[in-house]
Amino acid sequence: MEITRKAYSKSSAIQKKKKTFWKAAKNQKMLYAMSLPFVIWVFVFNYLPVWGWTMAFQNFTPGISFFEQEWVGLDHFIALFQDERFYLTLRNTLAMSFLGLLFGFTIPIIFAILLNEVRHSLFKRTIQTITYLPHFVSWVVVAGIVTKMLSTDGGVVNDILMGMGIIDQPFQFMAKENWFWGIVTVSDIWKEMGWNAIIFLAAIAGLDPQLYEAAKVDGANRFRRMWHITLPGIRPTILVVLILNIGHLIQIGFEKQMLLGNSLVVDYSEVLELYALNYGIGLGEFSYGTAIGIFNSVVSIFLLFLANGIFKRYSNQSVM
Repeated sequence: MEITRKAYSKSSAIQKKKKTFWKAAKNQKMLYAMSLPFVIWVFVFNYLPVWGWTMAFQNFTPGISFFEQEWVGLDHFIALFQDERFYLTLRNTLAMSFLGLLFGFTIPIIFAILLNEVRHSLFKRTIQTITYLPHFVSWVVVAGIVTKMLSTDGGVVNDILMGMGIIDQPFQFMAKENWFWGIVTVSDIWKEMGWNAIIFLAAIAGLDPQLYEAAKVDGANRFRRMWHITLPGIRPTILVVLILNIGHLIQIGFEKQMLLGNSLVVDYSEVLELYALNYGIGLGEFSYGTAIGIFNSVVSIFLLFLANGIFKRYSNQSVM
């Protein structure tokens, strides 16, 4: 009798929940209608292409139908994990990703906190505008600027170093393998620091000003107010952004590596996505390139869920 009562209660709760959902959907039908184009866009460009993953299990030949393709199972994945070049590109990807996470994630936070302490509004807006404008400059232009600045022929960096007596002759920055990861990281920070700081500035703007006033009355200096009010106040935003960044740890793109790299530093500049591009498009190995892309996506999903689970367990902050 007790089991029947519990089952009936559960069924009633489900029915009530469904009724509430459809009632809310009816009341907000215009919002659903407005979101429909975006749902269709996501489905067409993010879910339909997943069908192309089947190429990784085929010896894909363009021009013939799907049912006529030769199926090879996991052969391309086995070849991938036996390729020394794959591990080299994985090393480069992880190295630049961790450098980007360490500096490209923390510097915008520090910049946002420091910029929030500026009291002159005109100066503050000017600095913010100057710092986020590089985000809108394409990597083609940025790579050209960086290459010219580091050039041995009139490069401003070499001119400054020689003028200060630090070096006697121009240093070939772009030809040194060990310098490439640092050059990419610094270039990325310069390009994206201001833009990435916007979300943290928005989070800071939502903090209660009375907290700062109370801390000031209690004798807390500016540094103490930043440490005990600003940082704890934006902690949920920091954790959510960190989780998302960890999920994209090995999906760092290939534009900056391709544009800043050259044949002298190829062993340090080639990343997984550039490796997939070179094999998949450059050599026509579509199936092998797709296998690389699947590995990239699966690892990213795993890292996202792992980071989300860890932060949810120990800090009650998550994105899902």
